[in-house]
Amino acid sequence: MSEKEKSLGKTLEEKLTSKRRNGLLKLTPEEIAEADGFCEGYMRFLDDSKTEREAVISAIALAEANGFTPYDPKANYSAGDKVYYSNRGKSVIFCVFGTQPLENGTRILAAHIDSPRLDLKQHPIYESNDLCLLKTHYYGGIRKYQWVTIPLALHGVICKSDGTTVTVNIGEDENDPVFMITDLLPHLAQEQVKRTLGEGIKGEELNVLIGSRPFNDDDVSEKVKLNVMRILNEKYGIIEDDFISAELEVVPAFKARNVGIDGGLIGAYGQDDRVCAYPALEAILDCDNPEYTAIVVLTDKEEIGSTGNTGLKSQYLKNFISSIADMADVPDYRVIRNSKCLSADVSAAFDPTFPEVAEPKNFSYCNQGLAMCKYTGSRGKSGCNDANAEFVGFVRNLFDQNGVIWQTAELGRVDLGGGGTVACYVAELDMDVVDVGVPVLAMHAPYELTAKLDVFMAYKGFSAFIK
Repeated sequence: MSEKEKSLGKTLEEKLTSKRRNGLLKLTPEEIAEADGFCEGYMRFLDDSKTEREAVISAIALAEANGFTPYDPKANYSAGDKVYYSNRGKSVIFCVFGTQPLENGTRILAAHIDSPRLDLKQHPIYESNDLCLLKTHYYGGIRKYQWVTIPLALHGVICKSDGTTVTVNIGEDENDPVFMITDLLPHLAQEQVKRTLGEGIKGEELNVLIGSRPFNDDDVSEKVKLNVMRILNEKYGIIEDDFISAELEVVPAFKARNVGIDGGLIGAYGQDDRVCAYPALEAILDCDNPEYTAIVVLTDKEEIGSTGNTGLKSQYLKNFISSIADMADVPDYRVIRNSKCLSADVSAAFDPTFPEVAEPKNFSYCNQGLAMCKYTGSRGKSGCNDANAEFVGFVRNLFDQNGVIWQTAELGRVDLGGGGTVACYVAELDMDVVDVGVPVLAMHAPYELTAKLDVFMAYKGFSAFIK
């Protein structure tokens, strides 16, 4: 239909109303190929970064290869200088100094690099009926039944009694063994199936099977446990008491894979929130001469409330800003108040199998781009940030001007859903912030799905924001 043939109503409809549309229909084949290429690096990052410590190591390695150096609070930095600050090896800040005076504020991207998992207890190892197992305590919001009968890997660090630290990574190499949490066969599960879904597997039943062969010595009571400890001692030089001062995480042993006949989706563990962390990282790696000083913070502990000294409830981000403000002889409160932040965290993608949990007009969808969530919280917006209209308008216009395909998001029906991000803790510093992230299917499952287009649009949106 030509412009002349359109009715007044049709013309007004196109001008005044909005319609959702698959973002891939807006891109050329070359642009789709660019998005796919970007996601190849992202998938490698996922495989190398299954814990927050590993994500910090991977991120710093990429940063150093792109000219970043460790931050020195006694140094003098100029526009274009690139630095990073590692907070105890579990969170990290990247900064590129801008051309504007620091008192005019910074542009901050904040994403988290911890994910739901199983942590080992401090006394985890035991033997029962000729099998050796590990006791766990789940971390973050998991659905416990999803973690049984899948291949698992063990990652982390052990601080030994002699003060040295060893790194553990078992289950990722093809030649490594993997581990598993067992479940009942259906023939014997008549009582178990009467449990609610939430209690189908209980927390104390998330015991990881790690050994079955005994140490051949009749003088030993727990032969299988001893054999496992012998192997661990030979490999890592540890004894059982060293588990007390260890951070060992049980994570899925899956690799990141293309999903779907068309390869348009990514399946992997830990995409909440590394699917935002990686585009944010790549955005600042490509940021050479920003107008405003650009900061990317990859933080820990979001899945349990951003607590601890590596989570954003602590002062480490504020302290970093205060340090660079001191360098510029500017009050830190002025820098913070004039700063703007995107809380780069995921949204729930619409699942056609479970449409009843969504309010379709305000949910996010795969392949419709980067999702902006004005407020999170639960029920009556409890615990949320609720960004002001002026800042939402600023971000909206920025995305439109830079060709970013984006959408809005809300986490479920009003009386049903809810969740939190780091946005409220950034806002408490007296800073404008809004949640912007990638829609995820099967969020918090051991294997999550994202659309490649949405991942790439996160990179484009984040780049536009900090440049």
